[in-house]
Amino acid sequence: MTREKVACILLASSNPGKLREYRALASEGSLNPGLSFELFQGFSDIPPFDESAPTFGENAAGKALYYSRFTQLPVMADDSGLAVDALGGAPGVHSARYAGPHASDNDRTAKLLESLRAVPGDNRRGRFICAIALARRGRPIGIFSDSVEGQILDAPRGQDGFGYDPVFFLPALGKTFAEIPPESKNAYSHRGKAFRRLLAFLNSSPML
Repeated sequence: MTREKVACILLASSNPGKLREYRALASEGSLNPGLSFELFQGFSDIPPFDESAPTFGENAAGKALYYSRFTQLPVMADDSGLAVDALGGAPGVHSARYAGPHASDNDRTAKLLESLRAVPGDNRRGRFICAIALARRGRPIGIFSDSVEGQILDAPRGQDGFGYDPVFFLPALGKTFAEIPPESKNAYSHRGKAFRRLLAFLNSSPML
């Protein structure tokens, strides 16, 4: 008995900006014809998943499995953040809540810089990490993760990007993530690299 061909993958989010980013990444590759990415309709009406696991992969997998129980379509979910060596891997899975649950990007960046105030430049290494999980009907399909290495500056630079982008310096480009256009960021970013792993899987496994 063959399984039906999937035409749509739902993103476990109500954020249209995140969907646009993934669609842009998908358009850069050779995605299976007829396969699209959409937001999970009614996402905000479902009790939220508690992202309390100690790793990005576990949080992404748990979220994908949880929301996939509310639909027949496959669901993808991600978790990402910044890990700084000098801080023992912090902020890590707490990147979005590093300065408190209602803090702004500027608040989180300010706390990060204060935590690193006495750390010299050579020891300010860190990496952005992204894990993307795919699940269907409460069953795991795969986890796709990647990272990008960089250095944390002592002051923000650039106007683009979000989160910790203005202080994340990419040596390969000599700029922060907030100083480069989105297409350049997509080529190097942790999210772009992890998503391309997912696309490679989808292109080799059209039947989910």
